Amino acid sequence: MTQPIEASIALDPAHTVAPVSRRTFGSFVEHLGRCVYTGIFEPGHPSADADGIRTDVADLVRELGVSSIRYPGGNFVSGYRWEDGVGPVAERPARLDLAWHTTESNRFGTNEFLRWAATQGVEPMMAVNLGTRGIQEALDLLEYCNIPGGTALSDLRRAHGFAAPHKVRMWCLGNEMDGPWQVGHKTATEYGRLAAETARAMRLIDSDLELVACGSSGSAMPTFGEWEATVLEHTYNEVDFISAHAYYEEKGGDLASFLASAVDMDGFIEGVISAADHVRAVKKASKRINISFDEWNVWYMDRPESDIPKHSWPEAPRLLEDVYCAADAVVVGSLLISLLRRSDRVTAASLAQLVNVIAPIMTEPGGDAWRQTTFYPFALTSALAKGDVLRVMPVSPVHATERFGDVSALDAVATWDADAGAGVVFAVNRHPSSPMELSIDARGLGTVAGATATLVHDDDPKARNTQAQPDRVLPREVPVTVDGSRLTLSLPAVSWAAVQVRV
Repeated sequence: MTQPIEASIALDPAHTVAPVSRRTFGSFVEHLGRCVYTGIFEPGHPSADADGIRTDVADLVRELGVSSIRYPGGNFVSGYRWEDGVGPVAERPARLDLAWHTTESNRFGTNEFLRWAATQGVEPMMAVNLGTRGIQEALDLLEYCNIPGGTALSDLRRAHGFAAPHKVRMWCLGNEMDGPWQVGHKTATEYGRLAAETARAMRLIDSDLELVACGSSGSAMPTFGEWEATVLEHTYNEVDFISAHAYYEEKGGDLASFLASAVDMDGFIEGVISAADHVRAVKKASKRINISFDEWNVWYMDRPESDIPKHSWPEAPRLLEDVYCAADAVVVGSLLISLLRRSDRVTAASLAQLVNVIAPIMTEPGGDAWRQTTFYPFALTSALAKGDVLRVMPVSPVHATERFGDVSALDAVATWDADAGAGVVFAVNRHPSSPMELSIDARGLGTVAGATATLVHDDDPKARNTQAQPDRVLPREVPVTVDGSRLTLSLPAVSWAAVQVRV
């Protein structure tokens, strides 16, 4: 038996980072593969309601604890004509989606999404097309969504059966415009000027908007850093957020590096903050630009599941339907730790995506819906993280990784809800083979009345949940020893845990 490594952290409410932002627990619905069609929307399904919404999926979305949802893309938005997706369904045109080489029926569009979001109790985060379209189309969509009535487009919405305005507050100014794969790809200067002019015009209609400028679509982009600086030189006074996107996968059997993916996310976040604060200093601005990390997840881009159709234009094909394992769930939990750790600047985030497409929820047309392994760390963190984020300094052995050098075996963050007298430690043992004895010093919180811990782990890191075996990997309670104000528990190799502390 492998000798356990020893690690420890101390909790102190004086080391507060920022309040927990509910927007950290956002997700993403794109017209890609089966995310919409046979995902959240499937008229004729046994669970479908009068709007064609799968209520079995809706129940899982609520259980997941999603706070906001970005829509309708993603790469899809850069060729999207929003007008195609409103009005009588029988009159809506089918269009070619150049981003994913598929056919979009437009049976589900803006009003269907916003009605669904309202019934789910989630905040909508809309994106405008700055790829093939521009300022006027963004203004038209905003008028359609947010003006109560008395104008051509607001009255059109009312004629479509939506008398009340949707009051969408958060808007993305395009998507990944630095990517050569993007329809309407632009240079930083071209995009920055367009985004700034679009933002100024949108605020003339609604001054209370929160606007997100496109940052680099990955830290490995050759223009990363320079792109952020140039875009913000144009948009700094007009926007509230700069976006960040990151995806991770295990490559070549290198489990140790994969488990340390949050090291890369941490560096990405710090790089974006540095670029934004550089522009702030140059402009002598008082406000700070925060980060909307509105695409993040584990995504196996080189698997056949991610192959885009080349010789046909199918409607809602099976695309990007990664089946996640226990190790993937641990990494998703660790990426949430990274996002929480910088809650002072990362104040919105979106797990990409919600259903079927690299998603925590899977469905079969006409059949079941089930939870992937990655469902559990997200749902538990969303449910338990309340109050303030606490900075913790893990004391832990390090181990070597091929991609990131020596990394700490323990990664952790904590939250503290003073009103409830409850703290939570989110911890990952990212050592690929050694179990860990974790010690938590909770003296700073007060007298400990009790503690419980929930673990996501499987003895086989490759274990998966499938339609045939949907409960192969489940969270489970594990014992916590309480000795005064010191807590101890065992974390197996490749595991994620949430430790609740009551004082």
